[in-house]
Amino acid sequence: MEISTEPLLRVRNLQKSFVAPDGARQRIVEVPEFSLAAGAQQALAGESGSGKTTFLNLIAGILKPDAGTIWFDGAMISEFSEQQRDRFRANNLGYIFQTFNLLQGYTCLENVLLGMSFGPGADRVFAENLCERVGLGDRLHHRPSQLSTGQQQRVAVARALANRPKLVLADEPTGNLDRKNSRAALALIREACRENGAALLLVSHDAEVLGQFESTQDFQQLNRAAAAEATT
Repeated sequence: MEISTEPLLRVRNLQKSFVAPDGARQRIVEVPEFSLAAGAQQALAGESGSGKTTFLNLIAGILKPDAGTIWFDGAMISEFSEQQRDRFRANNLGYIFQTFNLLQGYTCLENVLLGMSFGPGADRVFAENLCERVGLGDRLHHRPSQLSTGQQQRVAVARALANRPKLVLADEPTGNLDRKNSRAALALIREACRENGAALLLVSHDAEVLGQFESTQDFQQLNRAAAAEATT
């Protein structure tokens, strides 16, 4: 069987601008090229406001680029309609947000099951196994308000892996955790991605977090819009 040498994710000439309060268009992302191999774990370093979150949201299809292409597993997702992007995201991506974005009225297990409902469908056994693997086997029926911050992060990790994604995006995933929980959460994210064969793209400004990755890129160097802003 022929093995593809194409990266899982490939970005070229990606651009995204927003309208500033004074009416001027401000370019936030201008990335000439970026790629990520299947199963790879990559960290992007950058300060707040450098466009990291926008970059992840473009990859996830939450935002549509003004220009450029995003290829994922052989498909040009930058040309997808909003409905196609939603379906693509549900079937291929897991997203770990800094603020976790858990549904407060639902239990730990229900948050994971709801994440599954947007993709192939809910699988209670797999959801329970995921919760067990992230250390929440005795918290399945607890709501987020009944969990510690670190435990809520674990729910977010389990939910991100619920649809067996090919790529997990993590946006400052340890930003709301203390140092001890931050190290534990990062180790959990990386181990869970390896176990599930998912690639990981994480963005952070935390030097301790970034120092645990073998592969780290400076997003400001990658992103011409941020580089130009820094020199003005």
